[in-house]
Amino acid sequence: MTQSTGAPSPPPPSPSFLDEVKDAVTPRATLLVIGVVALSLLFIASYVGALHDPRPKDVPFGVVAPQVTAQQTVTRLERLPGDPLDPRVVADRASARAQIMDRSIDGALIVDPSGTTDTLLVATGGGRVLAATLESLVTTLTKSEARTVRTVDVAPADSQDANGLSSFYVTVGWCVGGYLCASIMTISSGATRSTPRRAVIRLASMAVVALVAGLGGALIVGPVLGALPGSLAALWGLGTLIVFAVGAATLAFQGLFGLAGIGLAILLVVILGNPSAGGALPPPLLPPFWKAIGPALPPGAGTWSARSLAYFEGNDMTASLLVLSAWAVGGIALTLLAAAVRDRRRTPA
Repeated sequence: MTQSTGAPSPPPPSPSFLDEVKDAVTPRATLLVIGVVALSLLFIASYVGALHDPRPKDVPFGVVAPQVTAQQTVTRLERLPGDPLDPRVVADRASARAQIMDRSIDGALIVDPSGTTDTLLVATGGGRVLAATLESLVTTLTKSEARTVRTVDVAPADSQDANGLSSFYVTVGWCVGGYLCASIMTISSGATRSTPRRAVIRLASMAVVALVAGLGGALIVGPVLGALPGSLAALWGLGTLIVFAVGAATLAFQGLFGLAGIGLAILLVVILGNPSAGGALPPPLLPPFWKAIGPALPPGAGTWSARSLAYFEGNDMTASLLVLSAWAVGGIALTLLAAAVRDRRRTPA
């Protein structure tokens, strides 16, 4: 029987603190954390930058008055400090109302040449903040001329639609549903496992989700809460398009960039899209950058369309619907293309 005479082997050295840090926070996790911090800072910069200092700029505005008086009034409005209004002469009161309902102007001043009380036409359905801003500007101007103004709301926001924000909130809900559902579809099975067949299945599933979410949102803001007037079928169709457009775009971003595609979807839809959508502040009150990008992003196009359906008889929706359709079609094309390219790379020569 052999006895061991050697010294016991020393215990393995304990890992250093740096080794434990590297094991606890992998390089991949580090990159993801850096990305999240960057998105959070961009979120702050975008929302505060867009909403902290609302100032009207070149708001389309009509003037109804006899010819000489009309031109004089337009000139005075053009000379207001900061160019808050973009005034133009309108033939009569009926034309002014029609242009407000067509969403080609946001308000109009009707000058009474035989008296001292003028009439201001506004549309709180397009945003109470904008209507209040126009009323303040015109009241200040007429008071300096010893005149008074009477405000008439030609497209009033519903009494259950506080500040005219329901169209914005339902659009945001639809957008969130779109990119979250698309993200779950890919994360649950691995973002790098997409094939052309799987991409088609995901797009078809996204269409079903869009139909359900679109109907649900339309029912909630319509019959359930009474927060948004308008056709239930039209709102359902709009919601379906918004959810699918955002979902398809998110699938495309994930197909092209992997997990980082979720961050890109959040950047475009939430960080840039929501503050520029014209919800809290209608487009004429936004700074130039957000005012320019808002109509091209799903939240802005969706909010504009929802307000048109609810308060403006469905007018001036073509451009917004084309934007949403472009996001949907582009999302489909890029999702299928990215899946086909990946599948070809996996196939042996």
